[in-house]
Amino acid sequence: MSKAAVYLDHNASSPLRPEAREALLAALELNGNPSSVHGHGRALRDRIETGRQQVARLCGAETRQLVFTGSATEAITQAIVGGAKAFAPDAIVVSGGEHAAVLKAAEATGLDIWTIGLQADGRLDLDQLVAALARADAEGITLLVALHWVNNETGVVQPMARINALVGPTRHSLFVDAVQALAKLPLDFAASAPDMMAISAHKIGGPAGIGGLLVKGHADTVRLIPGGGQEQGRRGGTESAALIAAFGAAAAAASSNTDTMRALTDTVETGLRTMAPDVVIFGQSAERIGNVVNFAVPGLGNATAMMALDLMGLSVSSGSACSSGKVGASHVLAAMGVDKALAGCALRVSFGWNSRVEDAEAFLDGFETLLSRRKRGGQAA
Repeated sequence: MSKAAVYLDHNASSPLRPEAREALLAALELNGNPSSVHGHGRALRDRIETGRQQVARLCGAETRQLVFTGSATEAITQAIVGGAKAFAPDAIVVSGGEHAAVLKAAEATGLDIWTIGLQADGRLDLDQLVAALARADAEGITLLVALHWVNNETGVVQPMARINALVGPTRHSLFVDAVQALAKLPLDFAASAPDMMAISAHKIGGPAGIGGLLVKGHADTVRLIPGGGQEQGRRGGTESAALIAAFGAAAAAASSNTDTMRALTDTVETGLRTMAPDVVIFGQSAERIGNVVNFAVPGLGNATAMMALDLMGLSVSSGSACSSGKVGASHVLAAMGVDKALAGCALRVSFGWNSRVEDAEAFLDGFETLLSRRKRGGQAA
């Protein structure tokens, strides 16, 4: 297995920040149970509550609104499966571009699933959302609307202000997958419309194995794991003070300023257009988060391209990393109406907190080498 010298897959998982590593190791030195009332337990509880304050601050949330979970997938499942039990909706609304965690959780409820389409640029078809809400009103039924803010594959930013305005004033519940929005867009959970919102540590330089669910007061009944009453009775199980402390440290070090990363993606896109005029950059006409480029060069298969780039020490992906390492067809691109053959050429380059201009330049050098080899070979890779 080659050792990657340049990491370009931050949307899958971003490297651990030094601040998070320090907080993690410091908390690991402590022993006890954070639910115990003695000094050892109180010391661990202090690390947890400090981490809660730091993460909540980044989310624009009150500390009591944050429930720590074992992952964003767990947070999503608690919101959707737990929300289905608590609110008893008649149907769940999702989009064709949702992360697999959202789609699988919706399926697990056994409820009817109404799917909102994506436009060709990757944005939600809000006319379909309006129609779904109108249908629900006409039929006298209640919905749980579960939509993502930033698409993990394309970086397309969904019109959350409009979604909030459409769903917020209704009797329906709104859950937002904000995993890719955290530390990239300003979040103001306490003052915004969503009833629930999921976040994750390892997307912002925290450790894997810790996520969070933001829950408004009226949604306190949303529970999935009863256990011993931890996390205000909303998520049982002994908390990992070390992981929470590290999440908090990463949140404190993070910033929603993505100017540096946007400059890197601009460099990559300019270089790609120069060396491959037929390149297709997905979502380019929509508002996108500034750290990801999802593109395809027709005829250049992504599986072969990723292996060749990996041998050059360049770690890129073809999309979501949550499918057991498989390289398959992207349901997001399919929902955007992208031709299957072109979708099979899609590659994703994503930057993060420690990315440098040298990383973008190394990728362009490697990709140019790949295209040159392909041209010399006289056939598509």
